[in-house]
Amino acid sequence: MSAGELDPPDAARVWDLLVIGGGTAGIVAARTAAALGARVLMAEHRRTGGDCLWTGCVPSKSLLAAAGAAATARGADRLGVSVEQVRVDFAAVMAHVRAAIGAIEPQDSPRALAEAGVRVVQATARFTGRDRAEVDGVTVRFRQALVATGSEPSLPPVPGLADALPLTSDTVWELTTLPARLLVLGGGSIGCELGQAFARLGARVDIVEAVVRILPREDTDAAELVAAALRQDGVGVHTGVAVDEVTGSDTAERGCGVARLADGTEIGFDRILVAVGRRPHSRDLGLDAAGVAVDGRGYLCVDGHLRTTNRRIWAAGDVTGHPQFTHTAGVHGSLAAANAVLGLRRRVDVTAMPRVTFTAPEVAAVGVGLADARRHARLSARTTPHERVDRAVTDGATNGFTRLVLDPRGRIVGATVVGPRAGEVLGELTLAVRRGLRTRDLAGTVHPYPTYGYGAWDTAIADARARLRGPAAARTVKALANLRRHWIDLRDRRR
Repeated sequence: MSAGELDPPDAARVWDLLVIGGGTAGIVAARTAAALGARVLMAEHRRTGGDCLWTGCVPSKSLLAAAGAAATARGADRLGVSVEQVRVDFAAVMAHVRAAIGAIEPQDSPRALAEAGVRVVQATARFTGRDRAEVDGVTVRFRQALVATGSEPSLPPVPGLADALPLTSDTVWELTTLPARLLVLGGGSIGCELGQAFARLGARVDIVEAVVRILPREDTDAAELVAAALRQDGVGVHTGVAVDEVTGSDTAERGCGVARLADGTEIGFDRILVAVGRRPHSRDLGLDAAGVAVDGRGYLCVDGHLRTTNRRIWAAGDVTGHPQFTHTAGVHGSLAAANAVLGLRRRVDVTAMPRVTFTAPEVAAVGVGLADARRHARLSARTTPHERVDRAVTDGATNGFTRLVLDPRGRIVGATVVGPRAGEVLGELTLAVRRGLRTRDLAGTVHPYPTYGYGAWDTAIADARARLRGPAAARTVKALANLRRHWIDLRDRRR
């Protein structure tokens, strides 16, 4: 079943929840509301599934899987396995990417949403009042509405860039041949992931980041490990410098040319991939007519419950300015829908929002980072290098670490993991941050061996033992040991 048009009965009814946008936030919100018994109308002007399915998580991780396989084959000799003449068939790689999208697409399809009780129309929607909107050219009324229109890549105002036919994370999937030289603007997660992937597939890649280092949100030593891995894969990493101009006589035809950096460096390219940030899809929604305010960047202004300045209208996902992750969009879509339909006042929890950069090595982090810990005298950090994690040793992948940031009572308030499967390891640590668990809680939980999760366990054990050696704890332990000694001696004398 495909998304259809509104028929007269649909247009005449008052919908409990109008959802504008069919990406992750909109889909989760619509399913949640329908499960709660609400009459839900979703308007999506393109295709359900959103960026995550079509241009984000699914295709990028599929590309990374292929690139990782190529890199593993080339580097297998470090484990005593020789693989000769690794050949990359870029067309077959992109076929794998499309196959992954096709396998997951039915879960987000209009048919699946209809089976869940959601009425889906392929149409634009625009508010025409505080409780009504025009959908598919028809005026509909709603009791509550949710804006989940997402975001799109933004292009920096670099002279000549637009003429160079730049790619973005939305359009890079249209490539049919591997660029010989790829210039990536932006050293954040998207730029690093795609840059490393294309390098491993055989392209000559340069990454340019205007700030002093790549992955500026992550701990410095974590970013340095990724930078070293990128260089090992042949990527040129240029940090602390911006692109001043893009030129080339044939840029209008093929996109190739030269980028001149602020320090005078010139980088030739065949294609440019821009990954410098995103901007919200908040234009042409009739927000003024609905009384919905936006900030200076175009993000919808929401409170801690994800309600906008119109009490009937909510927002979730990238359009809110909250961290732009699929998991954020999903959780917040569910929260906003429950608040709207049931009148709850559940609040957004920003203390434990995990993030993962899926480079090799992966970088996964949650909560307080090392820089913040150093600015607060009451916080401390404990790090275990992966040379001491047996699974990393057996895999020959010791260029990583596990770090816990702790408060004075030993509660885990932040964590960073660098290495293979770091994203999977982070799940446990995210729970620890959210629930205020202490290192002794983690240390007292048996972990399977040998796994990368042992890094977190060993770090927690080391901290728990250190706390036992503290003055107060040492006095308590000594007193208990003496008491136990005296009790045993007394028992023996009585026998």
